[in-house]
Amino acid sequence: MLVTGHAGFIGSHLVERLLRQGYKVVGVDNYNDYYDPKRKAANVRALKKNKRFKEYRVGITDEKKLEKIFKDNRIDLIIHLAARAGVRPSIENPELYQRVNVQGTKNLLEMAKKFKIKNFIFGSSSSVYGEQKKIPFSESDPADKQVSPYAKTKKQAEELCQQYAMKYGIKMTILRFFTVYGPRGRPDMAPYLFTDKILKGKPIIKFGTGTSSRDYTYIADIVEGITQASKKPFRFEVINLGGNQPVVLNEFINLIERLIGKKAKIKSQPRHPADVRRTYADISKAKKLLDWQPETDLETGMKELIKWMKASA
Repeated sequence: MLVTGHAGFIGSHLVERLLRQGYKVVGVDNYNDYYDPKRKAANVRALKKNKRFKEYRVGITDEKKLEKIFKDNRIDLIIHLAARAGVRPSIENPELYQRVNVQGTKNLLEMAKKFKIKNFIFGSSSSVYGEQKKIPFSESDPADKQVSPYAKTKKQAEELCQQYAMKYGIKMTILRFFTVYGPRGRPDMAPYLFTDKILKGKPIIKFGTGTSSRDYTYIADIVEGITQASKKPFRFEVINLGGNQPVVLNEFINLIERLIGKKAKIKSQPRHPADVRRTYADISKAKKLLDWQPETDLETGMKELIKWMKASA
């Protein structure tokens, strides 16, 4: 199977699990500079020692190199996690996000069509829901009012996936991830960023009044959801993977303070226009179709993140 974005946070945990389960994995990642590529190198150091893992440092926008990878390897499943990440930075460079997240996804769909790959899993985002009044967010809700270029590109990529599924008979599962956190987490996201700053006694930036909320989902639960989806190909499905228990920002900061035993130094700034006020996953579809539900509560997961960060310091 092929995993794009294998050196990233979710990708590296997924490949680790797949190798442990005995699969052969081909990884594609261009180690982009969204955050320090050395972190990605550290993520895959252990993976590269496994003979069942083959890595390519290739971007998904490079169609010719992608084609060679497909010619050189027997691939029966694509798990597409590679993307230009980050809601706020997408406002500064929307063209880059369009090129990677939309055209890059189209390139992979073309490979699936050309090489007759029967199963495709696309890692999407809760950001496609935009500002929703109805909670929790259900897969059947309209998702047509995204508030950032990143979210719009994810929705466009979803639409491409649907078109290819219907037109070419590629089995397709779109998984919408809700605020994933845990060891090896992205350094730009609140769980890692706040923990790091509080541990070091540096100020954190709180956008808005602290009443926004996020549905945090632990990395091991996300990986379980992806592996479950890989075993159950659907003609076309969109499925939420979320913690199903939103936490208000102020409470989240209080939790980190309590677990570390240190008060946060807080600098307040106005709410960022690219940030939605809340995310909240309806996971009834995941329970029904994937027999999946999150196993790790936020406190347990944050303890694991803090433990890993201290060990890695």
